Amino acid sequence: MRALGILALALLSFFVAQGTSIRLFIHLFYLLLGLLVVSFVWAWFNLRGVRVERETFTQRTQVGGLAHERLSVTNLWPFPKLWIELRDHSDLPLHASGFVSYLPAKDRRRWVSKTPCTMRGKFTLGPATLVSGDPFGIFKLQRRVEGTSEVLVYPRTTPLPAFSLPSAELPGGQDVKSRAYHVTPNVSSIRDYQPGDSFNRIHWKSTARGGKLMVKEFELDPTAEIYVVLDMQERVHQQLIGNKRARDVDNSVRVAESTEEYGVQASASIIRHLLDQNRMVGMVSWGQHREVIPAERESRQLFKMLEALAVLRAHGVQPLAEVLAAESARFGRNCTLVIVTPALDERWVLSLQQLLYRGVRAVVVLLDPQSFGGWRDTLTVQARLAELRVPTYVFRHGQVIEDALSQTVSYAVGRQ
Repeated sequence: MRALGILALALLSFFVAQGTSIRLFIHLFYLLLGLLVVSFVWAWFNLRGVRVERETFTQRTQVGGLAHERLSVTNLWPFPKLWIELRDHSDLPLHASGFVSYLPAKDRRRWVSKTPCTMRGKFTLGPATLVSGDPFGIFKLQRRVEGTSEVLVYPRTTPLPAFSLPSAELPGGQDVKSRAYHVTPNVSSIRDYQPGDSFNRIHWKSTARGGKLMVKEFELDPTAEIYVVLDMQERVHQQLIGNKRARDVDNSVRVAESTEEYGVQASASIIRHLLDQNRMVGMVSWGQHREVIPAERESRQLFKMLEALAVLRAHGVQPLAEVLAAESARFGRNCTLVIVTPALDERWVLSLQQLLYRGVRAVVVLLDPQSFGGWRDTLTVQARLAELRVPTYVFRHGQVIEDALSQTVSYAVGRQ
């Protein structure tokens, strides 16, 4: 706008000079026209000979962590840049790495940003835009700088010291305790060493105490496989209207006030808790796509599931009842399901009942949609689960996750 005003004033001076033959106006015309040309060339050259480098030190982090990045702007020309502004177009929330600086000739300016990660997901850092102008403020030009990097933010995980699973049982009601001829996480006893025993079975503390070689006896894992089933059907999830965020326990991390985010945090925390116990854990969730991770206990398993949870969204169309039916072949005898859902439709309880008849065990984490602005409570579903003797935890809005997943409620409901 300022350039247009000066151009209009220059043209007016030209026409007045032509009509009146007053030399002052013709000089003013040349002066203003020269000012426009010099200012534009100055602003144009100010954006040339500038190199922008982006170094991302954090490719993966977790909600509550920091994303570290360093931006460098280098003046390659032997002339100073009076002012250079860098505008960053990253989509990471709270990320602010733009700056304005004077750049001496053949010099460099660095900017280090440490962004607190408050939301899970995959975010793009960059591209950026260089902005500069002339000393008179007439022109402000921009140059887009390509180059991006990605940051994956895992959902937050919280220790769950009181969370437990039911042991698998045979139809007669006895716990599964069978001797295993391979190493499992469950040690049943120790005995004297016999020729042929593997060295990784030796119990070194008992050997040192008794003065003779002692080996460990193992039994089969009573819950050989555990699957966390996270319900991501879009229509069953709730979000508090008018409130985008809620304060977390330590007042440093804020999470979205929705059953979706509470469910993801609960699932991630449960998965970490079980893998820390050396359990075989898998995950099933049908969100924007079908996500199935087979049960394993390898060290990489936690990160595979956190990566999946980081980008999983409640955009699914299949109800939980259909998901359980479609994946039922995956859940064998003595498998345990941890179902995380806000669904109040009892049809999924009927699908679960069919799995229970086959020897599958289950624990349910009910995300209370009423506490997120929904109009129905969870009591009916709790009562149905209590009839099936399925341990049930209820996770409500504003509740600390360690408290919510420390005590089951379904048996108490069943006695009322």
